[in-house]
Amino acid sequence: MPITSFTQLDVWKKAHQATLEIYRITRGFPDDERYGLSSQMRRASVSIGGNIAEGFGRMKPPDKARFYTISQGSAEELRYYLILAKDLDYLKNGTALSATLDDVCRMLRRLIQSTVRDS
Repeated sequence: MPITSFTQLDVWKKAHQATLEIYRITRGFPDDERYGLSSQMRRASVSIGGNIAEGFGRMKPPDKARFYTISQGSAEELRYYLILAKDLDYLKNGTALSATLDDVCRMLRRLIQSTVRDS
């Protein structure tokens, strides 16, 4: 059965779960981080799934690959924010979320490679 929606992509599902977890985690950040690190983490996590969705909607493989690549950049940006949050003692254990980001990045690399190969 062909994939007809970005919501069927395993990489999007995993990225969406990471975003939900980021929202849960950042609720516990200090109030003075509401417009700082918390906001940046949320934006980066939303960008991952959003760019996967936008790439899926593009017709030309180079356009698809560009959005998937932007998504991967946002995942790496979020990875840094997790390190920072842990170093600031806002996050006690980000191991599971880091592992999820590893999976998302690996899946995105494969998606980008297969999209470029199809062009």
